[in-house]
Amino acid sequence: MKKVTLVYFSPTGNTRKSVEAMAAALGGAAEVLDVTTQPAPTRRFGRDEVVIMGAPVYAGRIPAVARERLAGLSADGATCLVVVTYGNRHYDDALLELADLAAAQGFAVAGGAALVGRHTFGEIQTERPDAADLAADAAFAVRALSRGGNAPAPAIPGNRPYREGGSGGKFRPLTSDACVRCGLCVKECPVHAIADDCVTIADTCLSCFRCIRRCPKGAKNMDTEAYRSFAAAFSEKLKNRRENEYYC
Repeated sequence: MKKVTLVYFSPTGNTRKSVEAMAAALGGAAEVLDVTTQPAPTRRFGRDEVVIMGAPVYAGRIPAVARERLAGLSADGATCLVVVTYGNRHYDDALLELADLAAAQGFAVAGGAALVGRHTFGEIQTERPDAADLAADAAFAVRALSRGGNAPAPAIPGNRPYREGGSGGKFRPLTSDACVRCGLCVKECPVHAIADDCVTIADTCLSCFRCIRRCPKGAKNMDTEAYRSFAAAFSEKLKNRRENEYYC
């Protein structure tokens, strides 16, 4: 059995859930390199290893910070599955971008998956990935790795040059009087955009809303009329369910 390593940038957990389901289907305990808040260590993977690499989609691209944090990884032909998760709009060039990145660093891309999860904004596909999604993810991983090392690389959709994107959104979370300055948001921010006062947020913020999801006091919020209006319209626009796409 080949050693499996998960490498993911997953601010709100969608990507993590999906790649974990894939690893579980392959059997055995997988090593985890979580690059959500810090770069991956310098590491070279051998031909007898499998890496499942995942990231969310920000405006049709993988986050620029995710690309930077994967820079220390390389391979001598290690098998790689690339995974992107998105909030029911479209993944555009993100899956191709991640596949290209993996190939450029020496990985042999055996499959790619574009998966729907809960959108950061509004109320869009709030229960996804659901049990059926995760079962399909698991089946994909088994299928992709059963193709053998001599199988041609899968055709991954997307365009080169890639579209503009990957820098995150414009919304900056607010902080209510419920904040107790515990510092969790400061520690957990993927781009370290939150100052030590737990209130001041730099323009490097991705608008991933990880701080909102994780605040133990519910102090972080987007309780503004402008955001509520946007979120309602966006939720209506993306209300029709999209299905996951698998390539192997």
